[in-house]
Amino acid sequence: MEIIKCQNVAKDYYHNKLTTTVLRDINIDVRRGEFVAVTGPSGSGKTTLLYVMSGLESCTAGSVQLFGRDLAGFGARELADIRKRRIGFVFQFYNLMPNLTVYENIMLAKVIAGNQEGDIDAALALVGMEKRKRHFPTQLSGGEQQRVAVARAIINNPDIVFADEPTGNLDHASGVAVMELFKRLNTEYRKTIVLVTHSEEVLRYCDRHVRLLDGRIIGDEKLGI
Repeated sequence: MEIIKCQNVAKDYYHNKLTTTVLRDINIDVRRGEFVAVTGPSGSGKTTLLYVMSGLESCTAGSVQLFGRDLAGFGARELADIRKRRIGFVFQFYNLMPNLTVYENIMLAKVIAGNQEGDIDAALALVGMEKRKRHFPTQLSGGEQQRVAVARAIINNPDIVFADEPTGNLDHASGVAVMELFKRLNTEYRKTIVLVTHSEEVLRYCDRHVRLLDGRIIGDEKLGI
């Protein structure tokens, strides 16, 4: 079943009467349970595609369907609610609140979503950070902060996790640990994952590889996992 569907999607940015086209005629379906890696050189439109797929930004032309509905039909409040409850985000720079502990950072995501069910201790155990829950972000390594960010992304039991360069700031060992965590989320918990990356090493964890160049899809292949 398709959980994301992009049809003839284009994305333009406008500045000082100039138009910059970032995405051109994008057609892609993502099925429930897939682990999709999106690669391409800087400026190819990878992050923009992730933002458009997730509803963080709107497309200029074409349509994006999420959970079987056109994003253009969502009101702002409904779309925000879906992002809080059914989508998890992991970014390159962690975006943890520095004045909150690990536990409190994850609690904040629960509170914002109005979620009474998510088990913070279980989420921290899943990412191997249960013994660091009283620490502040500045007391953690980059790899540890990213694992906390993953726990925050999954605390509301989302259907989809969007990850933008999640290993971009990590050393090799930390990057491997984070990718093994994503793989576990996909295989054991059946989370659909769309991950933007520059790293070819990441591909061995994924089951599909989409390549972008100059805002166009130039490759889309299944991987032999």
